Amino acid sequence: MRDAAEREGMAVVAIEAPENRSLPGILVPALRAALLRLDRLKQASAGVKRALQALAGFAKLKVKYDDLEVALDFEPEPGLADSGDLEADLADLIVAVGEAAQERKTAVVLVIDELQYVPEEQLAALISALHRASQRQLPVTMLAAGLPQLLGQMGRAKSYAERLFEFIAVGPLDDEAARDAIRLPIAREKESIENAALDAILAQTQGYPYFLQEWGKHGWDVADASPITAADIAVATKSALAELDASFFRVRFDRLTPAEKRYLRAMASLGPGPHRSGDVAEAMGVKVSSVAPTRNSLIAKGMLYSPAHGDTAFTVPLFDTYMKRVMPEA
Repeated sequence: MRDAAEREGMAVVAIEAPENRSLPGILVPALRAALLRLDRLKQASAGVKRALQALAGFAKLKVKYDDLEVALDFEPEPGLADSGDLEADLADLIVAVGEAAQERKTAVVLVIDELQYVPEEQLAALISALHRASQRQLPVTMLAAGLPQLLGQMGRAKSYAERLFEFIAVGPLDDEAARDAIRLPIAREKESIENAALDAILAQTQGYPYFLQEWGKHGWDVADASPITAADIAVATKSALAELDASFFRVRFDRLTPAEKRYLRAMASLGPGPHRSGDVAEAMGVKVSSVAPTRNSLIAKGMLYSPAHGDTAFTVPLFDTYMKRVMPEA
């Protein structure tokens, strides 16, 4: 979607929201670069100049967000995005950016990954700013991706978020699509795979796209000739799991505190999930209230999400079986 916007000549502001930086800190340098791209001849039009002035005023928030840095290309315009209130100033800034894009007969698209890491106060300011631009019919919009808890976070940040945005769930591939993801690349190489082998891959990957890539890769490497068989996939499963354990799963496990590891291990003992919070606490032999902070911290780290009130699920498929491998003793 980002590439499509760029092909249409739109100004794309692509960022990834990290856990340890503020939204203003990552957004401002990217917006400045986008505004300078709008000004291709380096001779600022009135709209782009005013947006850069708004950016300079917005930089006064550096007192509050010490990771905010911006080169001051222009002197700030007094009263423009300089009140020190994030919600008001970000709205002024996004409106100024939208007016600059409108003047240049283009659009600005904020493309943000890992949006769930943005604190709710800052998320509320971003939603409010985009709402203001929408009310003014300015060509500014956002494409964002995040873990399943993002929908609830945005609803809490601003109640009208559900009307302002379209939320599309991106989950596992269905059975037919998952089979095609493995079968078609093999067919393009004029090779083949048995249906039993496809069944084995789907049983292991649960249709999760990244895992399909891993099992497809290892299945191809293991097989000596066509067709790739279920026996080949049995061998490939061992190498795929070993590689995931050493990288994909391990980097997530290493971020956990001992208490968080115990919580996830107890949850894994109940199966893939989702599970009731009370059932996890019971498996640990403690009260729900005593492990609620641990559950909340795991949600904040993106390890868990709540698909329904009181339910808890792993954000990554197969993590329950990994926890059993890495912590054999419950």
